[in-house]
Amino acid sequence: MCHILTGKFLPGVILCAVLLASPPFGRAVENIEAQPAHNLKRLSIEELMDVEVDTVYGASRYEQKVTAAPSSVTIVTAAEIRNYGYRTLADLLKSVRGFYVTYDRNYSYVGVRGFGRPGDYNSRILLQIDGHRVNDNVYNGCFVGEEFILDVDLIDRVEIIRGPSSSIYGNSAFFGVINVITRKGRDLGGAEVSASAASLDTYKGRLSYGNIFPNGLEMVVSGSGLYSEGNDTLFYKEYASPVTNNGFSHNSDYENGFKVFTNLSFHDFNLQGAYNSREKGIPTGSFNTDFNDPRNRTDDKYGYADLRYEKSFTNGLALVARLYYDNDRYQGDYIYSNISNNVPYSGVVNNDSDRSDWWGGELLIKKTFLEKHTIILGTEYVDNIHQDQLNYNEQPYTLYLDDRRSSQNWALYGQGEFAVNDAVTLNLGVRWDYFEFFGGTVNPRLAAIYKPISGTILKLLYGTAFRAPSAYELYYNDGGLSSEASTGLKPEKISTYEADYEQYFGEHLNSTVAYYHYDIDNLISQTVDPANSLLVYRNIDKVRTDGVEVELSGKWGNGLEARGSYCYQNAVDVTTNQPLTNSPRHLVKANVIIPLLPEKIFSGIELQYTSKRKTLQNNEDQDFIVTNVTLFGKNLLKGLEFSGSIYNLFDKKYGDPGGAELRQDVIEQDGRTFRIKLTYKF
Repeated sequence: MCHILTGKFLPGVILCAVLLASPPFGRAVENIEAQPAHNLKRLSIEELMDVEVDTVYGASRYEQKVTAAPSSVTIVTAAEIRNYGYRTLADLLKSVRGFYVTYDRNYSYVGVRGFGRPGDYNSRILLQIDGHRVNDNVYNGCFVGEEFILDVDLIDRVEIIRGPSSSIYGNSAFFGVINVITRKGRDLGGAEVSASAASLDTYKGRLSYGNIFPNGLEMVVSGSGLYSEGNDTLFYKEYASPVTNNGFSHNSDYENGFKVFTNLSFHDFNLQGAYNSREKGIPTGSFNTDFNDPRNRTDDKYGYADLRYEKSFTNGLALVARLYYDNDRYQGDYIYSNISNNVPYSGVVNNDSDRSDWWGGELLIKKTFLEKHTIILGTEYVDNIHQDQLNYNEQPYTLYLDDRRSSQNWALYGQGEFAVNDAVTLNLGVRWDYFEFFGGTVNPRLAAIYKPISGTILKLLYGTAFRAPSAYELYYNDGGLSSEASTGLKPEKISTYEADYEQYFGEHLNSTVAYYHYDIDNLISQTVDPANSLLVYRNIDKVRTDGVEVELSGKWGNGLEARGSYCYQNAVDVTTNQPLTNSPRHLVKANVIIPLLPEKIFSGIELQYTSKRKTLQNNEDQDFIVTNVTLFGKNLLKGLEFSGSIYNLFDKKYGDPGGAELRQDVIEQDGRTFRIKLTYKF
């Protein structure tokens, strides 16, 4: 039996705690419509333009305009989530410049700027909720599909921050940071109930309450549940044999789960808690399991509590202190037939699981002086209480892996933003991290931002980042994956160079042109150990990536919004000069929101083109265009919102490259599907 872990996270503990609603964590600057008319008359053209510029929190750990951020930033708002009918964070990321998502019918995996490594559990992206890291401590990975811990209806906005950010965030901030900012109690202003029905016998419901009270207490409490039977039948030609049901997988694509989220804030204190439980059937026969057996499944549970204190003083000094606890549980049931009796449901149940518990604390001091310069200094400590991995057959009981680990890591970091003059700003940051696994690493980030005239911004960016080898890569061994040669793994390192040109055209239009060059060393890859023919992780690859991104977007007062982008990305293995697997050379995105009835009915349309990608079996999948359409309405009846969405409108047949654990070279994706959703506020 050879079986690497496909599920990332394990059964766990509950946590329903409370949130953060004091400082806005990166709320957008108020738009022109929100400004009093007499103030608008006094504003210059430059000031009018400035009013339209979004702000971002996650780029520097404090609020700043995206034009001043030391990175290329995209903001996706709650209004866009509703108008485009996004069901998951993965749906949202598919629409973002330079991002793409691969789905293996169990988990969703994020690709960034041509890098979507098979077998990577999203460990090269740092995912946060209101600044709280939700990457786990066994795989260093994160969830973005239905397995994501937060219901998308609770998102106020999402900050997508490209480029290395290890200088302030440390591990996993390799290709970028995604900071999800939640809605506050004042945003809900009462109770909300939401229900949806969709293709594949999929049903979802949510009940939320949020408010702000006269004594200053602000709260959000929410719970949601999902049930889906999935595809009744899926066909895979690789299993087209009478022994494997002629390639047909029945009733194995199911999914169900629930999410709980609670936020409380009172003056300078914020308490946030979340919990998610999700079960997913595996219809693909991954890891050589019995094909067409619905008992193949993964079960993931993840929860956290985060207590935050934030205080701003009158002398430009601010203090942020955070204390948190996270708990993650994963269990996979994998069915293997008895060799002597190869009939349905006679297989041995292999149980694969992990247990993750960790707590940590952070202290950050921010100082602004002369109204133009900002310095932050911080320290962080993480105690990984459990990083345990277990694999065994249930009956007859056979133990393959019982690895129990704990570790600690800590860090010091600092960053300075200095205005040389009205046109030039320098941003300098550096962070030192120490891991018990491998020792210390230092990562800087440098940015020069030049604004020669109003509305024109030039950014020159340099930075390095690292990804520490995960406990899974270091220690997992179930008899098919060897850990013996993996314990000497070094961190992956990336050096990046980027030039961005951002141009604002008056009040409505803005554009971005970006060129980037990435050098990646010590890339951790899965290979075969010649000593024992077992799979092993080693630092063997060196990768070079060059790319160009062009984007034009606009927003108008009548509700019309449009965004279009083209990305050329060339990611190659330096040793062979061959393109990476699962790396599309071209990405084209087009999004438009059309007001059909002003302030009441909107149509959201998006087109996504992905060029061919190399597969693990050295083939190419087909390029494809997917079109999604949503009709969204509000204010037709007091408190009622409705939406109807059709995904993959033209029923395009396409697939995503499969991973090493799959017999399929390409995993076919869903054709045309729909969703109808109602939300009532009272």
